[in-house]
Amino acid sequence: MSELLSPQDIIGSGLCIGCGSCVAQAQEPAAHMTFDAYGQLKPHGPKTWLEQPSAGFTRTCPFSPAARNEDDLAAALFPAPPQRTALLGSFAAAYVGYVAEPDFRTQGSSGGLVSWVAAELLRQGLIDGVAHVVLTADPQADGRYFRYRISRTVAEIGAGAKSRYYPIELADVLRVIRDQPGRYAVVGLPCFIKAVHLLRGEDPVLRERIAFTLGLFCGHLKSARFVESFAWQMQVPTPEIAQVEYREKDASRPANWYRAQLTLHSGRRVSRDWWHLADGDWGAGFYMNSACNFCDDVVAETADIAFGDAWVEPYSSDGRGTNVVIVRSPVVQQLVAAAIAEGRLHLDAVDAAFVEQTQAAGFRQRREGLAYRLTWARRGPVQPRKRVAPSAALPRQRKLIYRFRVFISAASHRMFRVARWGRPGLFLGWARAVLAVYHGVAYHQGKVKEMWARWRGLGQP
Repeated sequence: MSELLSPQDIIGSGLCIGCGSCVAQAQEPAAHMTFDAYGQLKPHGPKTWLEQPSAGFTRTCPFSPAARNEDDLAAALFPAPPQRTALLGSFAAAYVGYVAEPDFRTQGSSGGLVSWVAAELLRQGLIDGVAHVVLTADPQADGRYFRYRISRTVAEIGAGAKSRYYPIELADVLRVIRDQPGRYAVVGLPCFIKAVHLLRGEDPVLRERIAFTLGLFCGHLKSARFVESFAWQMQVPTPEIAQVEYREKDASRPANWYRAQLTLHSGRRVSRDWWHLADGDWGAGFYMNSACNFCDDVVAETADIAFGDAWVEPYSSDGRGTNVVIVRSPVVQQLVAAAIAEGRLHLDAVDAAFVEQTQAAGFRQRREGLAYRLTWARRGPVQPRKRVAPSAALPRQRKLIYRFRVFISAASHRMFRVARWGRPGLFLGWARAVLAVYHGVAYHQGKVKEMWARWRGLGQP
């Protein structure tokens, strides 16, 4: 690897997550983020900027091997943690539960804690605004369904509730934070929160104004093609989509029974359960950003507080939604503890083992699977440097599962690109076939008859 990196180095190595941190710090005004042919956000700009190695970029890109890793950042952010584990990082306390105050839980995908913490920081006067992801007013005119926005009222924060499995970028809101004095919180995925802290290390204005970070547990980032696939399978023309909801909430159904819903400009709503989608198995990795194969942070280890879903019983069967929460900042811990005592939050303290159990599949993919992927030959100028040591000491089946996931991720981008030329059935048929084989490998459903039955069944609503 050369001493300095450029954005093109990262893009060419398949390590760009599309966070826009490079654009946010660029002195080149023409630099911007646009969708590539696979529906992933990538930096664009003059060739002299895109290909010019930069010390600032090398230090601030979250996937740069020369940037500080999560352990280094956490050591500076949380110097005396009451608890620390290899999987969760440093933390003060962990909880499972939900918001007892009205509306937060019902409006969120899970237990409502993300919006509640953001709103409470605002109500307590600790911040002046929250950078978070919201629906765009007119996605067909805007060219995307979701964007980051600064919200300055509790009502505006509520508009950012629920999960968004869609490419987003920070560049625009970071420019707003630079231009408008105040104290801000940023909500984001682990790699985005890492990017924020790396930028804060280089930029004194961001260091002063970004006062809190709220992290979201992450399995991987999808491309924009996931929405188009919803439309194909629900037989809806994509230009008619006004809103996308990835996890329609229904208290009468288990929380882990995901159901996607599209709202059309006419007001009509159509929906389908994820398990009836050809590409609805999250773990298979359809549309996954290639950089996600080289991430080792599941629980946003550098965030002041991080949130996930409690994917263990009895919580996963509770359709009202339940959060698992990791608190790291002493200030946020005091805020949460006070709200528990006042009955505003219904949270029970849990240990690290409980939290790790709720995210067991993610940790296997990001630790065991990552160790194996790091043993593969890498092309391009950038060799990832992670906290996980390369290792191929795995059973043959586990190796096959990890290789199959990488194949599905990469091939789904290419197959979808071809299918967009008026051949959606080409992609959907391929997706059903490979998913049937993947399930045979991963879940021992190895009989050809069973795979064929599943392939045919996935096409039915």
